[in-house]
Amino acid sequence: MDVKEFAQMPTATADNGVAPGSQTLARGLAALQAVAATPDGLTIAQIADRVGVHRTIAYRLLNTLTSFRLVARGEDSRYRSAAGLAVLGASFDNNVRQLSLPILRTLADELGSTVSLLVAEGDQQVAVAVIVPTQVGYQLAFHEGSRHPLNRGAAGIALSAGMPAHADEREIVGQTRKLGWVVTHGEIEPGLYGLAVPVRRRPPAPATCINLISHREDVVLGGRDAVLAAADRLSEILS
Repeated sequence: MDVKEFAQMPTATADNGVAPGSQTLARGLAALQAVAATPDGLTIAQIADRVGVHRTIAYRLLNTLTSFRLVARGEDSRYRSAAGLAVLGASFDNNVRQLSLPILRTLADELGSTVSLLVAEGDQQVAVAVIVPTQVGYQLAFHEGSRHPLNRGAAGIALSAGMPAHADEREIVGQTRKLGWVVTHGEIEPGLYGLAVPVRRRPPAPATCINLISHREDVVLGGRDAVLAAADRLSEILS
C-alpha cells in the first residue's frame, strides 16, 4: 500500500493486545501510522502522546524509522513520511493501485461519479484506490484503506463472486457470477447506490473489483457499460 493508504489504516496504540516480544515493533508501527496520517508532520512530543510512550522511547523509534527512510525530520523538527514508504507501497499486490489509476480517473470523469478499486482481504473488502471526478461540484468520497465486511454492498458481492462458490454465500453472489455485475442500494451507506464489476485476475491474486457509487440510481445504471469496459481493460493489464 502507498503512504495515503497507510495513513487511512486504523491507528493502533502500541500496547493494546500486543505480546511482550512484539511491543517494540508495535510501537514503531504505531509511530509510523501516526506520522503517515499527518501530512503537516508531528513533533516528538505529539508522536509520544499518540503512541502512548515517553519522549525518549519515541525518539528511539523515530531514529530507527529515519534510518530506514520511512520518516524524515524536517527543518521545523517535525517528522513526515519519507521516500521509503513509496517503495513499500509499490510492492503491494504488484503495484495494482498505480496500474489502476489511469483507468479509474478516466472512468470517474466520464461518469461524473466516484469510482474505486477494492480487494478482498480475509472476510473484509478493502478500498485500495478511491477516485472522485474532477469537474463536478458535489462529490461522494470515502477513505482509501477503509474496510467493510465482505458480505455487504455491491463491492463485497462482486469480490465474493470472484472467489470459489461456497454453501453459505448469498444468492446474489451466484447471480453476480453469471451476470458479471451487481447493483445494491443502501447496504453500506443509507441512500447510496453501488455498482460493482469483478476484475478478472489469475490466482493467487486477491479478488478485485471496480465500484461506482452515487445517490442516483439512473447514474449507476447508466454507467454499467462503462464500468464493465473499464474492468475488462484492467483485467487485461493485470493478467
